[in-house]
Amino acid sequence: MYEVTSDNRLKSLIVVGDRVLIRPKSPNDRTNSGLFLPPTVTEREQVQSGYVIKVGPGYPIPVAAEDEPWKETEEKVKYMPLQSKEGDVAIYLQRNAIDLEYDGQKYVIVPQSSILMLERSEDLFD
Repeated sequence: MYEVTSDNRLKSLIVVGDRVLIRPKSPNDRTNSGLFLPPTVTEREQVQSGYVIKVGPGYPIPVAAEDEPWKETEEKVKYMPLQSKEGDVAIYLQRNAIDLEYDGQKYVIVPQSSILMLERSEDLFD
C-alpha cells in the first residue's frame, strides 16, 4: 500500500496539460529607500518569479489516422514536451496565474505561454 507522507505529497500531484506548478519567491516588501510595502502592492505586480515545482506533460499532438478506419485501435496520446523543467526559476505573468494553497504552502499554476523567461542552474537548490 502506498502511504502519503509530508515528504512525498508533492510527488503524488499530477499537473495537467501545458500547465506549470510554481512556488513563488518571497516578494521584496521594501522599496529602495526602505519603506515597507503592504502585501496587496507586491501581489499586484504584473511580472513575478518563482521556482518550478511540477510540469505537465505538454501540448497534445493529434495522432494520424490509419489507412484502415474499420480497424479498432487503442488511441495513444502523444505530447510535445514543455520547455520548463523542475528546479528552474521562472519569470511569469501574474495575470494568468491561478493562486492556490496546498499543505500550508502558497503555489501558482501558470500556463506555459505565460512564462516569459527561465533560468536553469544545476546547483540551484544546493
